[in-house]
Amino acid sequence: MKTTRLGYSSRSDKMFDICNIIMMICLMIVTLYPFINMIAVSFNDANDAIRGGIYIWPRVWTLENYRYIFGEASIYHSTAISALRTIIGTVISVLCTAMLAYTIGRQDYVLRKFVTMFFVFTMYFSGGLIPVYLLIRNLDLINSFWVYIIPGVIGVFNMIVIRSFIEGLPEGILESARIDGAGEFTTFVRIVLPLTIPALATVSLFVAVAQWNSWFDVFLYNSSNLKLSTLQYELMKILQTSTTSSTQSAGDVYAQSGNITIVTPTSIRATMTIIASVPILVVYPFLQKFIVQGMTVGGVKG
Repeated sequence: MKTTRLGYSSRSDKMFDICNIIMMICLMIVTLYPFINMIAVSFNDANDAIRGGIYIWPRVWTLENYRYIFGEASIYHSTAISALRTIIGTVISVLCTAMLAYTIGRQDYVLRKFVTMFFVFTMYFSGGLIPVYLLIRNLDLINSFWVYIIPGVIGVFNMIVIRSFIEGLPEGILESARIDGAGEFTTFVRIVLPLTIPALATVSLFVAVAQWNSWFDVFLYNSSNLKLSTLQYELMKILQTSTTSSTQSAGDVYAQSGNITIVTPTSIRATMTIIASVPILVVYPFLQKFIVQGMTVGGVKG
C-alpha cells in the first residue's frame, strides 16, 4: 500500500486526525470557558457585572471582589486549617488505604473476598446522617480537629484502585523479598510503596481535593468552634451574607478608603471559585506524570 511522506496510509487517516483534532479543540474550549468566564467575572466590577455580557475578558477591571473576601480576618486562619487538614488527611488516608489494599490483595489471604465485599457494601449502604452524627459524638470527636481525619481514613474506591495496581505487580519481586528474609511490613514499605507511586499519586489527588473542598463536616461538627473553621466554610458564610444582603439592596455595600464599593452574590461566587481552585491547580502539574503513568500501566496487561 502506498504511504505518504508523513506516514499516513490513506486520505481517510488524514481526515480522522483532522476531525479528532477539531473535536479535541472544541472539547477544550467547552471545558475551559466556564473557568475563564469565572476569572473574568471575579476581576470585573460587581455593579457592572449585573448588566451581563462578560465572557472571557473583564469589562471594568477591579480587585475589590478579592479585597472584600480577603478583608475577612478569619480567612487566613481558616486557610491554614484547610491546608493542615488536607496535608495530614491525605498522608494518613493514603497510607492506611494502601496498607489495607496490600493486605486484601494478597492471594494467600483467606478472608480477602469477605473483607473486600464488606468494604464494598459500605459504598452503597450507610447508616444515614443521624447515626453517623451520633457515632461521631460518642467517639468524642465533636469540636475536634480529628473529626476531619478519622472518618475518612479509608476510602473504599481508593482502596480498590490501589489493590488493582498492586495485583498487577510481578509476584516474583514480592517472593524474592520474602526469600531474602523481609517481613510483610518491610516488603510493603521498601517494595510495594515505591512501585505503586503512580497509583498513590492518583489517590492522593482524589483525597486532597475532597479534603480541601469539604465544608459540610465543619458545619455539622465544628460550626461553633471558630478556631477549627476551614476556608471553604468561611467562603460559604461570606456567600450567604452577600446573598442575604442582596435581597435587601442591589448588593453588599462596604466602605473602602472613603469609597463605596458594591459586591454581589455573582461576583463573590466567581471569586470564591477562583480562590478555592488555585491551590489544586498548582498541585496538579506535579502529580500529572504519575497519574498518566498509572493509567498507562493499569491499562496495559501482561
